[in-house]
Amino acid sequence: MPSFSARVIQWFSRHGRRDLPWQVADPYAVWVSEIMLQQTQVAKVLDYYARFMARFPTLAALAQAREDEVLALWSGLGYYNRARHLHRAAGLCLSRHGGQLPHTLEALLALPGIGRSTAGAILSLTGQSAQPILDGNVKRLFARHFLVEGDTNRSAVQKRLWALAEKHLPETGFAHYNQALMDLGANVCRRSGPRCDECPVSDTCQALQHKRVSELPQRRQKAGSPRVSMPLALLIHDHQSTPAVFLCQRSGHGIWPGLWFVPVFESASQLADWWKATGLPQGHAGEPITHVLTHRQLVLKPRVLRCATRPELNDQADAIRGRWVNVAELTQYAHPRALQKLLQQVGLRPDPDPARLGRSY
Repeated sequence: MPSFSARVIQWFSRHGRRDLPWQVADPYAVWVSEIMLQQTQVAKVLDYYARFMARFPTLAALAQAREDEVLALWSGLGYYNRARHLHRAAGLCLSRHGGQLPHTLEALLALPGIGRSTAGAILSLTGQSAQPILDGNVKRLFARHFLVEGDTNRSAVQKRLWALAEKHLPETGFAHYNQALMDLGANVCRRSGPRCDECPVSDTCQALQHKRVSELPQRRQKAGSPRVSMPLALLIHDHQSTPAVFLCQRSGHGIWPGLWFVPVFESASQLADWWKATGLPQGHAGEPITHVLTHRQLVLKPRVLRCATRPELNDQADAIRGRWVNVAELTQYAHPRALQKLLQQVGLRPDPDPARLGRSY
């Protein structure tokens, strides 16, 4: 019987994805895609990747950009530290590596945001060197095929999975092999509804033989996500066809650091005191919106005021520094998806034209 890797590569020659825009020999393009694809599905990444690469076609262009420009193009993709690390690593490559990604595993691992699997993908998918990978899809595939027990996030289990990744990595054809592993995990050995009848290695899959596919990989039982109440002020200037919303840039700590959002308060009473200090009418309480993050659930509780003339905030309210932003130009500002939910609730939508993204502001 052909080896595990030979069967995987043969499957890729017939069924693997070959039309993804980052399937090129450019390490920079592969790097950007790998960072975007962390905890994010391909279908969602495609548009973001196209816009990002159009604005920052080279590593030097990314390194020389402002962080807020980078975050603006990341708005809605989530996990914003990925973008910050990408930007910082690009700057380090410009200053230390001649504007290129380094070509060794050790040097790549020294850059922020690049772990062993991402570094392995950059080197192997571009044909530079044979390196194993172990992203979430590959962990699931290996855990099932080789019947690896235990939580895949535990160090002992990861050590065994890495050993398997190294053992089955072929000396030639490693680029197609690693891409095939990711394709198999994403489209065949899926978390739910796996297509075992389409798998090229199903005849040697130990989980399938023992009827344990649905049990693996094992994960620790997660505690319920805490709910965090967020009283906030949603001020809207309804000016003809160009409504504006009052936004503040959040501090470098807490939720959404550095992103633009409406004013948020620690309590409803603090919001009431601030609102009184503005001298504005009281507005009305909007419907609460639940916004789910990785480790918490945010309950957004807006107080909404829509005005035909642009409100001028009193000096007493200047503890909240912000600016009025036209909703049509919101895509120029790095903002969380929660802001879009708030605006949609009151019938407003950001300009969907991707050509506006990344424009200076």
